[in-house]
Amino acid sequence: MKKIAVLTSGGDAPGMNAAIRAVVRKAIYEGLDVVGVEHGYQGILEERFQPMTLGSVGDIIQRGGTMLYSARYPQFKEDDVQQQAIANLKKHGIDGLVVIGGDGSYRGAMSLTEKGFPCVGIPGTIDNDIPGTEYTIGFDTALNTVMYSIDRIRDTATSHENSFIVEVMGRDAGDLALWAGVAAGAEAVIIPEVDFNIDRLIQRLTKSSMRGKKHSIMIVAEGVMSGHELAKQLKEKAQIETRVSVLGHMQRGGSPTARDRVLASRFGGRAVELLIEGKSGVAVGIRNHLLVDYQLSEAYEGKHEADISLYALTEQLSI
Repeated sequence: MKKIAVLTSGGDAPGMNAAIRAVVRKAIYEGLDVVGVEHGYQGILEERFQPMTLGSVGDIIQRGGTMLYSARYPQFKEDDVQQQAIANLKKHGIDGLVVIGGDGSYRGAMSLTEKGFPCVGIPGTIDNDIPGTEYTIGFDTALNTVMYSIDRIRDTATSHENSFIVEVMGRDAGDLALWAGVAAGAEAVIIPEVDFNIDRLIQRLTKSSMRGKKHSIMIVAEGVMSGHELAKQLKEKAQIETRVSVLGHMQRGGSPTARDRVLASRFGGRAVELLIEGKSGVAVGIRNHLLVDYQLSEAYEGKHEADISLYALTEQLSI
């Protein structure tokens, strides 16, 4: 292993730059050459390789997004495209690849591995939905962004005695909604992992109103329904008026928290070590505060499980 490449793929997440920095500097420390691939897998096909030096990653640890840019490239599923990607990597003398992204990015990395090209994955997604690791890069920052937003919305909800619905990201996973619900003291949390019952929600809101509560915060993960759809159902079924705030892509941006910077740095350093050790088709993760590595296939063959005990706690604390 003399030269490696690093890319970011899929949705951006705060802390990706910290991971890039760690990969580059750890590799250089170990005597390897490093190149950055711009625009993810598409960049491999277009040969968008840039040599990385110590200075290339200076002053990026605090920046959100990804300096290497990102792109979704569905064509990478095709066998001939993957073969061309390997040819391009070898053409530039690259011996191994670090892929920072989510389960879709891992599928691409696993395909290259199965064709004989060494790849290691780093979990980067605000959804925190990668089986095999307890936390992903970007989750903590996005969670704090959601929490701070809800805190501000609650000020208005209290002042005007209104109920608010806050729609957060989470197509198939409800960790953002769930954790933010606990942290911000939401009255209701609606996530994909738990069957939603509109009548039960109405009963909870009615009970709160009867005891004198004049405002409430409901958090809904986008994978269940939109905030506006939930507002419509509450209006039609119970004449409950609500305001809707869709946080949208602001959840992905911003300077990463200390936790995400440290996690990304640990992941990046370990990814380089795995390539040097000759390991491939694996991803870095963290369990019980310890770094682990596991098969890339676990990320897309396994199923993300929400912490149901935490969900139960939100209901218990919002009586």
